[in-house]
Amino acid sequence: MGKEHRMNRREFVARASRLAAGVLSFPQVVPSAALGRSGTAAPSNRIVMGCIGLGIQGTGNMRQFLRQPDVQVAAVCDVRESQRRKAKEIVDRHYGNKDCTTHGDFREITGSEKIDAVMIAAPDHWHALIGLEAARKGKHMYYEKPIGWSFEAGKVLREAIRRYGVVFQFGTQQRSARNFRYACELVRNGRIGKLDTILVGVPGSIPFPNQPVEPVPDGFDYEMWLGPAPWAPYSFERCRPYTSRPNADWTQNYSIWYHISDYCIGFIGNWGIHHVDIAQWGGGTEDTGPVEIEGAGVFPKEGMADCALSWQVQNKFENGVTLVHMDNSSSARHPAQVQGFSQGVLFRGSEGWVFVNRGKLDANPRSLLRSVIGPNEIHLAESRSHHRDFLDAIRMRRQAACPVDVAVRSNTICRIDDIAVRLKRRLRWDPKAEQFIDDPEANQMLSRPMRRPWRL
Repeated sequence: MGKEHRMNRREFVARASRLAAGVLSFPQVVPSAALGRSGTAAPSNRIVMGCIGLGIQGTGNMRQFLRQPDVQVAAVCDVRESQRRKAKEIVDRHYGNKDCTTHGDFREITGSEKIDAVMIAAPDHWHALIGLEAARKGKHMYYEKPIGWSFEAGKVLREAIRRYGVVFQFGTQQRSARNFRYACELVRNGRIGKLDTILVGVPGSIPFPNQPVEPVPDGFDYEMWLGPAPWAPYSFERCRPYTSRPNADWTQNYSIWYHISDYCIGFIGNWGIHHVDIAQWGGGTEDTGPVEIEGAGVFPKEGMADCALSWQVQNKFENGVTLVHMDNSSSARHPAQVQGFSQGVLFRGSEGWVFVNRGKLDANPRSLLRSVIGPNEIHLAESRSHHRDFLDAIRMRRQAACPVDVAVRSNTICRIDDIAVRLKRRLRWDPKAEQFIDDPEANQMLSRPMRRPWRL
């Protein structure tokens, strides 16, 4: 082969940045040309990754990428020294060397010429800022949900992804599960007749008492953890990582920052995005949003946590479909709900219904579950591994299973639902202009100030 036809790793990944416009199916194995004789990729063909945010979710993602034969995890980043040290040990043990570098500032990874792609799993208030920096440096990104803590941040991120042509995979991994895809295909192909209502149920947020001020422990960069959020005195529970304690109630494992609006909008967005994304997929409204929103909720009266504990929001679409976004308790009591269901997504149509949740798929009539989607019907993009799909999208120069345009639209619903619950009144939304109609107060809530020196 002539010299002009040879392609090193850097040239390969640079070409992969030029994405095709459509979403295609992808092979379930690594292309053989990318692999050496041992089944692992030659160093010149590996996608070199940096992992940013190494809590339980970030470490889980990192382990998934370590299993991929054409990936080299080269750098890890966390504001906690203990977390990045543990991550380095995992990576070095996997490769049998000491090559993985550790960092306390994500910009050291996004700015590295050695890095092709990043995994972002920091707390929610950091997502968009890290994603923006990665896009501007030409890094592909596996980006944990949600988009961030404001609607404005999502719009700016979307424009950056488009401008710099990097691959973006949103962490709504249910898109890579067969049951969710099949349920959506049943709905999209009219198996339940004309779609009328979609019920979404997710866990509610939790209250939490105020905590005493404590000294910042050694090895933890609390100032960096706060980042763009308002300054607040340190306490362990404010920024405690997710834990996994046997026999503990889920509320004892989830980090409290999920339920503090300075860092997250609560489970209406952080958990809600999973099932709202599926509702959008099955409803065929991935490129738009509701035109009217109205809801109510219950908030803590005191304490550190201040996000909605429970809520019920009606999102009316121009096509006549209503998406009702609720916490599980409200979902279980909704008059259109099927008995025994609460968490999950229920699609109701003129001729039946389909329900889907993790580990659960049901329908009425039950014969729908034996229905075959014909060759000339709608087939949604198939992915059996969210992490593998991200890597294949880089190599095949295509969009990933959940690209940024889709991610922002679903994330927007969670964000405007939270605004509707807080304002306690009906809102009108223009999905083309992406703003509330004749409502300055609501529009002001679409963005939020950032603490200096951070900005979009």
